[in-house]
Amino acid sequence: MPVVADAGYGDATGFREGLTERGLTYAVAVKATTTAYPGDARPERPPYSGQGRPPVSAYPQPHTTLRALALATGQTATRTITWRQGSKATKRNPNADMRSQFLSLRVRPANRSIRRSADGSLPECWLLAEWPHDAAEPTDYWLSTLPANTPLRELVRTAKIRWRVEHDYRELKEGLGLDHFEGRNYLGWHRHVTLASLAQAFCTLLRLDPKAPAPA
Repeated sequence: MPVVADAGYGDATGFREGLTERGLTYAVAVKATTTAYPGDARPERPPYSGQGRPPVSAYPQPHTTLRALALATGQTATRTITWRQGSKATKRNPNADMRSQFLSLRVRPANRSIRRSADGSLPECWLLAEWPHDAAEPTDYWLSTLPANTPLRELVRTAKIRWRVEHDYRELKEGLGLDHFEGRNYLGWHRHVTLASLAQAFCTLLRLDPKAPAPA
């Protein structure tokens, strides 16, 4: 399962680089101002004059932002994606489908801290942008290292799964007592967290069991 995170982590280049170094894929939220090149951009090596240090490969054009790349692509490139069912049904949406419009682009995040390949090229990844039909520009952005052949629906589902993490944490705290611990030693804290986590795992298994008589 890919690592998911909000922009507090996703905007940290070192965090994304650390995940890649560990062989972990990710889909993390980032700011619209994150700098990048288009996916098809290629570095070029200037001709060597024969004097001084030979020039290194570099991108001939300056980098831009994720916002600019998305706007240049245009809202006509978006597709409507439903990623899950919510809890607020309406007359216009009786199934409470969570849906919006998204576009995906291959980009190369540009940052001095990002490790380049031998030819000077930056690593390529997905840019996912949510662009509601009634918005003048995208409202949310993600970078993802899921494979290049990943369908848009899968990109959206992965990026949006972070709500599940937040839901589980809230359930752990409010429903299963994770934040009720008042001890002062590590052993007691460890036992408390372990039991709360096991209780949540048990509830999750009940929810996923098709033979369960009632929702857990």
